Amino acid sequence: MRIYLIGFMGSGKSTAGKKLANKLALDFFDLDDLIEQESAMTIAEYFENFGEAKFRELENIVLQKTFQLENVLISTGGGTPCFFNAIDEINENGISVYLKAEIPLIISRLKDEKNQRPLIKSKNNEELKEYLNSLLEQRKIHYEKAHIVVDAKSLNIAELTEHIKFFVKE
Repeated sequence: MRIYLIGFMGSGKSTAGKKLANKLALDFFDLDDLIEQESAMTIAEYFENFGEAKFRELENIVLQKTFQLENVLISTGGGTPCFFNAIDEINENGISVYLKAEIPLIISRLKDEKNQRPLIKSKNNEELKEYLNSLLEQRKIHYEKAHIVVDAKSLNIAELTEHIKFFVKE
């Protein structure tokens, strides 16, 4: 079994992923960590040195490698499912779970880690809100292709665990 958590930055994919993997007795991987291992640099450094287009290429290469893993839960980057038809490949190779978060929740979660996120680090509060609204609107079409959609704000790991188990049995 392969489960992929998808959703916008700040939706809680990494935090929920660890808990959910534990409940489902799966190994947990954060795609960003795998990318950093592959590139031997942080995501921010890779963005700075090579730009977003090259990062997305590397991200997709690393994603492809996860399709060989078994009994795993993988937390993807916010943009992962939105490039190179990745959401379709994720859906073909595993179960996708979209942690749906609204902009106010995302902003509240990102405010303290803004500098670690290359796409938003240089934006002031108003620019950040506008940018996040626009980006989320562009990405929704990909996110909403997920097998399972859950509200990130009221996420209940026990309920999601049961939902995934039910989905797998279908």
